[in-house]
Amino acid sequence: MAGWDGEPPGHGIGRSRGGLTSKVHHAVDGRGRPLAAVVTAGQFHDGQQLEVVLADLWVPRPAGGRPRTTPDALMGDKAYSSKAIRATLRSRGIQAVIPERDDQKANRKRRGAAGGRPPRLDTDKYKKRNVVERSFNLLKQWRALATRYDKHATIYRAAVVLAAITVWLRS
Repeated sequence: MAGWDGEPPGHGIGRSRGGLTSKVHHAVDGRGRPLAAVVTAGQFHDGQQLEVVLADLWVPRPAGGRPRTTPDALMGDKAYSSKAIRATLRSRGIQAVIPERDDQKANRKRRGAAGGRPPRLDTDKYKKRNVVERSFNLLKQWRALATRYDKHATIYRAAVVLAAITVWLRS
């Protein structure tokens, strides 16, 4: 996981404005099955963890062979709408299906012609983003994950992986 041993430096699970919290960042396939999962402290921004999740990602090939490490498209909410994230996805050949934030639209319009074109959004693909939200809801069905009683992030991540395994076994 990109040089990170599972726990943020100096933290158990993490302290944020809301108290002791943790956050699960994961990538799922089109059927809601988890492909990669990363646990961070609660104050870590989703967009900053995209590189870590992509580094942890591998997509099995149905016919066998080496797994893919690059998805065709990445569907995310407005938290992932930044020039840096879009550039990262473009450099890896991944289509970004991410809506533009309202403040970014206003800044682009304020700049006029120098603001550039708005990023393209495939609305048909974006309608399928609910699969990601439903996969998070499946994780929340696990009491150990919803209540977050685990003291260490590695144990909490193990529970996330165990939940992911059961999702894969059901399908």
